[in-house]
Amino acid sequence: MTDQSDPPRTPAPSAEPEADFRLVMITGPSGAGRSTAVHALEDLGYEAIDNMPLRLVPLLTEGPPQGAPVALGVDIRNRDFNAASLIELIDRLHRDPRVRLEVVYLDCGQAELARRYSQTRRRHPMQLSTAVEGIAREIDLLAPIRARADHLIDTTEFSPHDLTAEIARWFALDTVARMAVSVQSFSYRRGVPRGVDFIFDCRFLQNPHWVAALKELDGRDPAVAAYVEADPRFAEFFERVAGLMQMILPASLEEGKSYLSIGFGCTGGQHRSVAVAEKLGKVLAEAGWPVSKRHRELERRAASATPAHGIGVMGA
Repeated sequence: MTDQSDPPRTPAPSAEPEADFRLVMITGPSGAGRSTAVHALEDLGYEAIDNMPLRLVPLLTEGPPQGAPVALGVDIRNRDFNAASLIELIDRLHRDPRVRLEVVYLDCGQAELARRYSQTRRRHPMQLSTAVEGIAREIDLLAPIRARADHLIDTTEFSPHDLTAEIARWFALDTVARMAVSVQSFSYRRGVPRGVDFIFDCRFLQNPHWVAALKELDGRDPAVAAYVEADPRFAEFFERVAGLMQMILPASLEEGKSYLSIGFGCTGGQHRSVAVAEKLGKVLAEAGWPVSKRHRELERRAASATPAHGIGVMGA
């Protein structure tokens, strides 16, 4: 069983022939993010199939070798689903030397699943009286499948963006492409984000929160960024961090990493960490690295302001 700490290294050459057919099966409790994961794989170049009847899955492996690998979403809403049938299918595919099967189980805390269903007002597929009861029943039903998974990803604290990035870390097909870099900001009050390779604490910098004209703005605003950069300690701090990253990124690429994440934290995740993340993202992008930026607390605030477009049931 693998975990979320590091994507698997490229396996050493083997005398055995490579499988003709690669299949990534995505499963887990409803609301944990199956649809988000399947769509992420589709964007990576996989042929995506969601909720195909289990009895038809073996037909996918027949015929000549496939071109694109297949991402297959499976959950309890499959027409002929039952846990025993899915386990039997997994075992059958694992025994087939033509097939390289990887089972991904998206886990999620029951309280978070209940929150997602409450937010979207959708009915849980196993609900009799309450969503909480349906969630507990489904998790019990899926326990044997969870134990068979090759990859276990806990989405409890994930946004759809987080899950998409995590899927890319594990399953990106273009291993020769330049390493993707994620730069993000967060609030220490809400905890350190998962899966971040390097974290820097920005709480020692002067805080725009205490300046009335800046309090309601965020670190993307030029006035806030200028205030943060005016701290006498900022220039040396940023120069050291940027230099460290510019040294580490090429070394990580040579090591075979396809994705590296850098986090900046401050008290509220609105001003200092955002300003520093924005500045580093710009520097790395200008150096030729493919950089994505995200600001966790700003995203949460935006989601709270527009509930209909929040996280909701991620790929229920």
